[in-house]
Amino acid sequence: MSPRDRHDTAPPPRTARRCAALLLAVAALTGCETAAPATPRPEPGVLEATRNGPAGAPEGSCWGRTVSPAVIETVTEQVEVTPAKMNPDGSIAKPPVYKTETRQEIVRARVDNWFETPCPDVLTPEFNSSLQRALEARGFYAGPITGEMDKATRAAVRRYQARQGPNSEVLSLSTARALGLVAVPRQNG
Repeated sequence: MSPRDRHDTAPPPRTARRCAALLLAVAALTGCETAAPATPRPEPGVLEATRNGPAGAPEGSCWGRTVSPAVIETVTEQVEVTPAKMNPDGSIAKPPVYKTETRQEIVRARVDNWFETPCPDVLTPEFNSSLQRALEARGFYAGPITGEMDKATRAAVRRYQARQGPNSEVLSLSTARALGLVAVPRQNG
């Protein structure tokens, strides 16, 4: 029987060992439970209102926050390493040696810009529907009136607030008042 006529499908012993090792490795990997990466929690106040506002915030108030990032500047300068060597007649025997140093300096520190917001218990489906209608009437919202604080509503809030601030998708209390959604406190006097 020639090698061509033989239909033996068994791999050579060395190949069989490699395949077995590979199968064991795959089985070990598939047997491990891989935890899904945890969804990072947003910083308090950035994507939704929080009761953990700035220091000194009134009890029971809710807050949103925008973050102004730090401004960092790269400074490059020449620093003298070795001073010049001078001859007795005042001429330069050996010029000074300089090296270039680069460093980063914070020009303006990061700033948390806090603003008061309606608390989550106020953001009922009825309130959100009124918000959607108010934004729609002003040309900032074109979606369906769902009563949900969904992505489209948050985007409309950001567009509306970007004119006077804050530039956030979290509804500020001053914006809610300007839209007629929250009563303006009376002035005593």
